[in-house]
Amino acid sequence: MHIDFRPALSAVRRQKLETSDADTGSLLWRRTSIIHAHDASSFVWTAVAPAVFVVLWSSGFIGGKLGLRYAEPLTFLGVRFAIATIVMLVAALVARAEWPKGVMIAHVAVVGLLMHGLQLGGVFSAIQIGLPAAFAAMIIGLQPILIAAVVGPILGERVSSLQWIGFILGFGGAALVLGERYGLSAGPVGLTAPALAVCGLIGGTAGTLYQKRFCAHANLWTATVIQYAAATVPVMLLAARLETMAITWSLPFIAALAWLVLALSVGAICLLYLLIRRGAVSKLASYFFLVPPTTALIAWAMFGEHLGPQALVGMAIATIGVAVVQKG
Repeated sequence: MHIDFRPALSAVRRQKLETSDADTGSLLWRRTSIIHAHDASSFVWTAVAPAVFVVLWSSGFIGGKLGLRYAEPLTFLGVRFAIATIVMLVAALVARAEWPKGVMIAHVAVVGLLMHGLQLGGVFSAIQIGLPAAFAAMIIGLQPILIAAVVGPILGERVSSLQWIGFILGFGGAALVLGERYGLSAGPVGLTAPALAVCGLIGGTAGTLYQKRFCAHANLWTATVIQYAAATVPVMLLAARLETMAITWSLPFIAALAWLVLALSVGAICLLYLLIRRGAVSKLASYFFLVPPTTALIAWAMFGEHLGPQALVGMAIATIGVAVVQKG
């Protein structure tokens, strides 16, 4: 008796082929999903996150303009830093975040003194004694160029010729915007006010580089607590020494303070540290060129400040400069 196994064997082969095709399809689907997820993540960190950061950082000037009507600058900053310390401490405890140990605590504190205490304290004090906001912003706007000049020797990052062109375009665009809004006369403020603003520039630049070099792996939540605590003490001591520390606790002041604490001291600073960890410092610094044009746009929308052709051209040039830096 002869039994023909060919139909059964054919069925088995078909089943194996179908199973193989299904496995291949599943594998391709998984790989495609991973690629799409990677693309989405890259888009978030290269486009969305920097845009959010620029808007938040720019809004700080608006919040400062509102809040300084009711408190002196160092007093205002000291209260802001103290509240931010408490907020971030609660967040760190809830998240059960790991605290820095040993010498890392000192490194993190240095970042806080530079990026918060020296940078903001210098700029706010310069404006208080008469330096126009335009020139304070112009001095701080040199930060990307200063970072590009020292980032190679310190961090080993190469700045290409194309990126230098982008830096020049970005600074030129920001200068056009500020020149139209505030004019080009610095007034008789002497050398003290510009020197304070330069101290702010040095503090922000040094803090950014120090964060990248020594604190890149510190826990975000606990590190921020230490940074704000480290900045609060000297700022409050200087406020007690140099100011009356009087505060008018009005609703606009409370609103400005709440925005600066939550959106700036927590949101923007945390986002800045995440961007520093994920990318080249020289490319990240180029986004600061977009802050003056964005601030001008927000001020136009909120306060009706004039935004003419020169400012619009400057915004376009600054945007092109940032794009050139990112491509380079």
